Amino acid sequence: MSALATLLSFDTALLVAGIVALYLGAEALVEGASRLAIGLGLRAAIVGVTIVAFATTTPELFVAVLSGLGYSADLGLGAIVGSNIANIGLVLGISALIQPMGVSTTTLRRHVPFMIAAAVALVALGMDGNLSAVDGGILLLILVAFTGYLLYRARSATADAIGTDELDIEDEDEVSAQFKDVLYLGLGLLLLFIGSNWLIQGGKGLLEAYGFSTRFIGLTVLAFGTSLPELAASVISAVRGESEFSIGNVVGSNIYNVVAVLGILAIMVPVNVPASTISLDFPALLVFTFGVIALMLRNRNVSRLDGGILVVGYLVFFWLILP
Repeated sequence: MSALATLLSFDTALLVAGIVALYLGAEALVEGASRLAIGLGLRAAIVGVTIVAFATTTPELFVAVLSGLGYSADLGLGAIVGSNIANIGLVLGISALIQPMGVSTTTLRRHVPFMIAAAVALVALGMDGNLSAVDGGILLLILVAFTGYLLYRARSATADAIGTDELDIEDEDEVSAQFKDVLYLGLGLLLLFIGSNWLIQGGKGLLEAYGFSTRFIGLTVLAFGTSLPELAASVISAVRGESEFSIGNVVGSNIYNVVAVLGILAIMVPVNVPASTISLDFPALLVFTFGVIALMLRNRNVSRLDGGILVVGYLVFFWLILP
């Protein structure tokens, strides 16, 4: 067997192993988050947009930071922009095709505005051709505001659910159950982290072997690879009828991808914004962001027809970026 064939076989094995780890990790993550939501009296939309969303954003953070330090920061930028587009077009689209999803008022009023702010801020800051440390600081300020707001709303929701100033003392079984849920979350996060890295390494190796460009790799294999945790978690939630988790996961992930991941990356190293990103990728991000919001507002749900529109839209975007 030639050296090239051996390399391709190894990359294929990494892809398969990554997919298995991602599936198992998504199962553990959704299971732990669902039980914690019930045990703590939090709404599913809040947990989906915080715990699950932030956990499934970890692969993007890892890829962006490592690419900025050891490869190229614009590769990390392409992975984030492509991931956000894939989250809307593929993750929400496929989830809606499996099971139409209702959109909660909480998500529309409290979380979606931050997703809009993140996308618009990224485009506005990147129009001059780079993301500086100052730009990164601005994105992190949005992250602080978003996190603070979520914590405030979560405390209010918990207090309303309890309906009293004094908490009941939890028995040992409840404490044990919550500890188990936390372990599920930790295990899920670990598997998602490992699985994403295996899939990204395998996919990147395969594409480089066939001569694809850095931008194409960032927007496709890295973006899709880092979106797989969101896809797996959202699809599983859709199958179980937990639509608020699916939508909250995507909305939260798109916020964290920009304000947390790119914010940190821009502070660490200057991020060059290629002309092709300004002319095509940024407009596509805004179209997908405002387009899915329009679909949500129309009937307060994402139907199977809407899901089909989102998937077709993503396929059109993929066709436009083909070399």
